[in-house]
Amino acid sequence: MASPEPQGRSTPAEETESRDQFPTFATVESPQPEHKTPGRRGSTYSHASHVSLDHFDHEGVEALRRTLSRQSQAAAANKEMAESLHASEATVAGTDEPFDFEKVLRRTVQKLAESDIKKRELGVVFQNLKVVGMGSTASYQQTLGSLLNPTTMVESIRKLRHPPLRDILAGFEGVVRPGEMLLVLGRPGSGCSTLLKTLANQRDEYYAVQGDVMYDAFSPQDVAKHYRGDVQYCPEDDIHFPTLTVEQTISFAAKVRTPRARVDGISREQYVAHVVDVLTTIFGLRHVRKTLVGDASIRGVSGGEKKRVSIAEALATNSLLNSWDNSTRGLDSSTALEFVRALRIATDVYRQSTVVSIYQAGESLYELFDKVCVIYEGKMAYFGPADRARQYFIDMGYEPANRQTTADFLVAVTDPNGRIPRDMPHPIPRTATEFAEHFRKSELAALNRDDIEAYKAEVQSQPQRALEYRQSAKAAHAKHTNPKSPYLISVPMQTRALITRRVQILRGNMAGQVVNLVSFIIQGIIMGTTFLRVPNNTSAYFSRGGILFFALLFSGLQSMAEIPALFAQRPIVLRQYKAAMYHPFVEALAMTLVDIPVTVTTLIVFAIIIYFLVGLQLSAAQFFVFFLFIFTMTLTLKAWFRALAASFKDPAPAQTIAGVVLLGLVLYTGYNIPKPSMIGALRWITYINPLRYGYEAILTNEFRTLNGTCATLVPSGPGYDTVSLANQVCTTVGSAPGQPYVDGNRYVELSYGYSYSNTWRNYGIVVAFGIAFLAALLLVTEFNTAAGAETAVMLYKRGTKAPVHEEEENGKGDPEKGGATATADSTRPGSLAETEKVIAQAAPKMQDVFTWQHLQYVVPVGGGDHRKLLDDVSGYVAPGKLTALMGESGAGKTTLLNVLAQRTSTGVVTGDRFVNGQALPADFQAQTGYCQQMDTHLETTSVREALLFSAKLRQPQSVPLSEKKAYVETCLKMCGLEDHADAIVGTLGVEHRKRTTIGVELAAKPKLLLFLDEPTSGLDSQSAWAIMQFLRSLADNGQAILCTIHQPSAELFQVFDKLLLLRKGGQTVYFGDLGRHATTMIHYFEKNGSRKCAPNENPAEFMLDVIGAGATATTDRDWHDIWMRSEENQRTTKEIEEIHEEGRRRPPVEATVHTEFTTSWLYQVQELTRRDLSAHWRDPVYLMAKIMLNILSGLFIGFTFFKSKDTIQGTQNKLFAIFMGTINSVPLASQLQVPFIRTRTIYEIRERPSRMYSWTALVTAMIIVEIPWNIFGSSLFFLCWYWTVGFPTSRAGYTYLVYAVVFPLYYTTIGQAVAAMSATAEIAAILFSFLFSFVLTFNGVMQPFRLLGWWQWMYRVTPFTYLIEGLLGQAVGRSQVRCSAVEYVQVNPPSGSTCGQYLQNYIANAGGYLTNPDATSQCNYCSINSTDAFLEGNFNILYSRHWRDLGLLFVYIAFNITCVYVFMYLFRIPKKGSLGGWLKKRFARRA
Repeated sequence: MASPEPQGRSTPAEETESRDQFPTFATVESPQPEHKTPGRRGSTYSHASHVSLDHFDHEGVEALRRTLSRQSQAAAANKEMAESLHASEATVAGTDEPFDFEKVLRRTVQKLAESDIKKRELGVVFQNLKVVGMGSTASYQQTLGSLLNPTTMVESIRKLRHPPLRDILAGFEGVVRPGEMLLVLGRPGSGCSTLLKTLANQRDEYYAVQGDVMYDAFSPQDVAKHYRGDVQYCPEDDIHFPTLTVEQTISFAAKVRTPRARVDGISREQYVAHVVDVLTTIFGLRHVRKTLVGDASIRGVSGGEKKRVSIAEALATNSLLNSWDNSTRGLDSSTALEFVRALRIATDVYRQSTVVSIYQAGESLYELFDKVCVIYEGKMAYFGPADRARQYFIDMGYEPANRQTTADFLVAVTDPNGRIPRDMPHPIPRTATEFAEHFRKSELAALNRDDIEAYKAEVQSQPQRALEYRQSAKAAHAKHTNPKSPYLISVPMQTRALITRRVQILRGNMAGQVVNLVSFIIQGIIMGTTFLRVPNNTSAYFSRGGILFFALLFSGLQSMAEIPALFAQRPIVLRQYKAAMYHPFVEALAMTLVDIPVTVTTLIVFAIIIYFLVGLQLSAAQFFVFFLFIFTMTLTLKAWFRALAASFKDPAPAQTIAGVVLLGLVLYTGYNIPKPSMIGALRWITYINPLRYGYEAILTNEFRTLNGTCATLVPSGPGYDTVSLANQVCTTVGSAPGQPYVDGNRYVELSYGYSYSNTWRNYGIVVAFGIAFLAALLLVTEFNTAAGAETAVMLYKRGTKAPVHEEEENGKGDPEKGGATATADSTRPGSLAETEKVIAQAAPKMQDVFTWQHLQYVVPVGGGDHRKLLDDVSGYVAPGKLTALMGESGAGKTTLLNVLAQRTSTGVVTGDRFVNGQALPADFQAQTGYCQQMDTHLETTSVREALLFSAKLRQPQSVPLSEKKAYVETCLKMCGLEDHADAIVGTLGVEHRKRTTIGVELAAKPKLLLFLDEPTSGLDSQSAWAIMQFLRSLADNGQAILCTIHQPSAELFQVFDKLLLLRKGGQTVYFGDLGRHATTMIHYFEKNGSRKCAPNENPAEFMLDVIGAGATATTDRDWHDIWMRSEENQRTTKEIEEIHEEGRRRPPVEATVHTEFTTSWLYQVQELTRRDLSAHWRDPVYLMAKIMLNILSGLFIGFTFFKSKDTIQGTQNKLFAIFMGTINSVPLASQLQVPFIRTRTIYEIRERPSRMYSWTALVTAMIIVEIPWNIFGSSLFFLCWYWTVGFPTSRAGYTYLVYAVVFPLYYTTIGQAVAAMSATAEIAAILFSFLFSFVLTFNGVMQPFRLLGWWQWMYRVTPFTYLIEGLLGQAVGRSQVRCSAVEYVQVNPPSGSTCGQYLQNYIANAGGYLTNPDATSQCNYCSINSTDAFLEGNFNILYSRHWRDLGLLFVYIAFNITCVYVFMYLFRIPKKGSLGGWLKKRFARRA
């Protein structure tokens, strides 16, 4: 029987009712100090702490109360029942009494009871839960060799047919009721995320989920099909649209999940406004409502605020069961506590079921939970009340460390390294299986089973609950929505909401829209002026075709650039689809609809510029047909590229396929190679190419009214002045004897096989393609919802033996040593003592003391102002001591570390830094180690290689290599990385990456000291403990260590000897010994007037709270001033002076090297080249993309222009075969920019500040490594292309030299030059494409040299002019041309003369030949006799210049190489007060 409810509170039934579809009033329930879960058999109480509603924003909640008060009155005034209200409720506004929030809530509950709105809530119960996943725990890294190895291929096929399976979770049972919070704890890799996803009904990525899971009376299938929006999984990363504001993000979620039944019949708009108001108030987001959410590149709200936006969004959707996965990652403990407090409010207020996994949970955070589940390697070690878990494990036989938080203790017992066994009379459980078995037999497990049975019985005894749930869900659906659908609103309503959101996204990124418009304007002006005022005669017929082709294609090319952006938004769409906010296809449809006005705007500007600059046919009808086709074609191509992107899980293959398809679209339009010249086997491509139909329409639209004056009459010139038109003919295709002009219709019909009569048929076909592509896009988007999710697997270097494989061969081994699964994410337990032994033998002993006095650091901020980041900081680091540097966020911890390590590039540092009281040695940076917070490493190297690389380049070159290798092995032992020495760094877990970072610094043998920035950030409590124990061992053996740390647990805090505590503004609050259990430090604060530190309180949290550093803490004392006047400060000053006096008696610390780097430049280049070569070899995706792009495009271009003949058209085909081959360099250059920028980033973040090597050595190595691969790729292209097109074998040598050797040198260096000045690969790709458009436009192919006009100077500057002249002149020049039947011009000689006599003088001057010189009519005249005449006359290409052209290409290559170094120096190397620094700032500001 339920205990009586406290007076003045709603009953459980009313609380249940309060889970309303309108959370603004009905769900805001005042939290209670101790709540009883309704319906629980056996009266099991939860002792979870609760949080007051106004925790985040007291003033905001007060304002909201006033608003609700007014609404309460307004509602009361409209009801007949108004008089029955209590006086205090009816007359709130006019009285001085404080407004009672609870009374209004109860009034709202009454209203709900009176209304017909049904409420619902959802718990989850699971028994014998088992999750099976695919893949082993470890594998070998792919290389290009292994990818192409037949045995590996066979193995891969075998794995596809019989995938290796493993149990991720097994034997789980429990229940989470509405209003309960469950905390899931375990080490990384133990299965926490899997449990959270499974409970949130997200099963797609697992091979099988077995056992019974029920959501009240509903099966997982029912929930997935009908109630998907009621169950949500919230991933640890906060991914939102960065250009939406906080308010827009939350209101969208509310809008698409607004129920139909609402209190007082308020409108949807009012409902959404209320929801946003309540959520932004309770979660303290009112002040950032109009702020962009932001991301890494767009400035927005802070990390803690973004976390709260995620909660608010999830709550706005009215979901009933939420799983939050490691959501406190990267937050300090005060922000993490705020987050969980917000969840506690949400759970209490909304009667939700909440499941959370958290690393490094503090005690106050742990106390907010009702239940806890402990996972040990996929087994359930505990599931039950949170307040009984600690005692359960103590009774089992494990001891918590001093002041260890409960959550840390629960995780520690699952780690063989971290647990402390007690002396027990019986053997205690050690393996995961033993833990699970021990729990299964325990009293708490029986209680858990009773709880499950009670809940199931409760659900079964109330069959009306399921019915009410269904009715409530049905009542929430909008009028025209299928009541069984998981979506609450209809497709048209979803479309309207998504269109609004898409417009908001574009508005938030106006700069992007402006850049897009400007790029269209610039390209329009460039192309328009290149083809400026083309003449109406036949000489410009080819140019008109070129400009129309470009206009059609350009806008389509822009849509290809969208592919990466589409992949960036996919995780958001996927998450919102799973939350049943909308159909994914509606998002694609909304994007297309919003695109229409944007596209119209940009294309009108673009079309007007091009149309009127070029001087196309000036009639309104022709302009609008031109515009209609380029507009429709743009939408069609956008739909095509989007559908393509939606079909893949990864952007890389999508872009490769898009590139090849684009090549097909371009080649088979009919511009480069007219349809009659295409080979039969590939001609069918024109029929499925929408561009071809669009091109036919705009070409015939332009030429239908064009009667071009003949530019060249045959015969003409000296001696033919008096000849009548009857005896002359135009050389242009389509000319008729006796006519001085050429009919445009006839020209396009004979040249291309096109007809104007097909225009509207073509438009219909283009529209049909557009509709088909759009349908494909919608279909694929709706059903291909999987994102590219890969299970994290540790990879090992090929040719080595992975420990996991060894253990699989030798049996599981000793459980206390971790076994196969543990190896992947824990260090061998037995190794702790061994590690300490190795450290004792090998750690370099330090005798020198590093001190700093009166440090001040001032940096310039905008507007000529300055800010002081460090203010009079003094201290020292002694050998054998571990010193903590602490303070709240923004106190200047990392800043001080950077100043001490001489790693600042801006601002002014004053004060003294000494070693033994004497000036710092010249190579101070080389004699210290600095471990950054970000573990930045080259992803493809093994751990051993990373350490050896550091040792080779940072230890003096005079040290023998064997000695360096031996020391690296010692460092691996010291860091506990022996088992993972051959593991690939990019696949390591967080802890081992951190150990690797420390190992890399130790391998350099730092003589003076070791700096570490946040070594425990992002780790679980056990990994953090392992890292700190390792640092303690180093310090105990003489290392001097200074380390910043973010609010550690009490046990981590005990590891340190000394503490330097800073407050905001970089001012010292305390420096000195911590003392045993931090008593010295606590005593200092208490004697100076702080509150007492509670016995079980974490001293780190105590001191931060005392100095006013917490999220909500304040202080009335000036602790900096207290410190400056304290005797402890005077003692510190005295100690520093004594250190100086003693040190000055000794000789100063000498520099070990007298140059900037410890090794020679050539040695650096050699080592960097070796590292880069292996990185390329281990990146088979990159190399295969390069190789396949060359092979596919080579074959495609080769077969398109298959066996081109020696006709005029055949010669032109060879020209285009070469021209299209050179365009291949665009994707190839874009590809190579990615690894260039990635390697440069590692250099900038970690290797430059460590003075490892020179930036010139890095650039040299990257150029050297990239070139052979590009030569190899271009050689494959050459083999697939040269003979296929039909070029002569005798001329292959020069073509190979230029295309496959010199050309790769050119595009490699130009690509790297652009990358050198670009901040990101995306910017580099856009910049490169823009610059490349100039190169392509002005090389004399698209617009012949004689017609370039003002732009002729660009023709001479463009390298492609010489590349194409060299290739084409040599491959095609000095050959005979034989006209095909249609290319002959038929002239009738005057009566009485033969063809030979009549045309003799003309042929002597103009060239060409006759096939029938003796005929007296219909002379068959071919205007070109040799390729030289054709190439020189049309394209200004001469065979004789091919060696000159080769020489000029080497000049361009040398210029490019110079640019790589110059741009790298100007844009990426820090300088003070130089032109380069100024330029870099200017460009960074613009970017």
